[in-house]
Amino acid sequence: MYGICNLSIIPVRISNSEKSEMINQLLYGDIIEILEIKDKWSKIKSIFDNYIGWINNKQYLNIKDKSLIKTENLLFSADLVEFIENEKKELFTITLGSNISNIDFLNHKFEGNLVKGKQDKDSIINTALKFLHTPYLWGGKTPFGIDCSGFTQMVYKINGYKLFRDAKDQANQGKTLSFIEESEPGDLAFFKNEIGEIIHVGIILKDNHIIHASGSVRIGRIDHNGIYNNDQNKHTHSLRFLKKII
Repeated sequence: MYGICNLSIIPVRISNSEKSEMINQLLYGDIIEILEIKDKWSKIKSIFDNYIGWINNKQYLNIKDKSLIKTENLLFSADLVEFIENEKKELFTITLGSNISNIDFLNHKFEGNLVKGKQDKDSIINTALKFLHTPYLWGGKTPFGIDCSGFTQMVYKINGYKLFRDAKDQANQGKTLSFIEESEPGDLAFFKNEIGEIIHVGIILKDNHIIHASGSVRIGRIDHNGIYNNDQNKHTHSLRFLKKII
């Protein structure tokens, strides 16, 4: 059984309770597989990245025939905030990176800007900068709140590439670079804790800078030690390695 998110943003929780931790979000148009239904909750798996969690049964629409929907060659909204018109001609907002591919299936209308297919690294940087100053939100994936791996995943997703949801899993993708001098704008940098576990990720910019979500989406300097915060006059994140995805 499958479903589609027909609302702007919905929380994905670690267990079937409103008090449970939000670990992810679904955006408008996201496709899910229904793994289990328990009372008013559904255990779901995201088709895009296989991420599993729980959502409220009222916050998605069942899909009886998967062949009616598109799961490849996707179209995404390209502006920070846009509008959808529903079958009652009512407007509601959607955010950057919403999946517009199945707009006809939902009987909705959209007249905003779209992006489709694999884009170049310049486009990745331009998309990343649209999230600048977004507040940090654990599990978030929108310009109203986002976490570090949600940020990198969404930037790459909008530009036609698949990243896993969590930083530790994204760290297993792409080609490892030996030195920071080998990196290009658009590459990913991963950071570790005291015992070497991957706990943070950001996107390399030009001139030894990086954009990442820490407190908010911000730009900092990066060197072989990690991210240097000029306001705090210290390194705040310890570099583990860099990865080239495209």
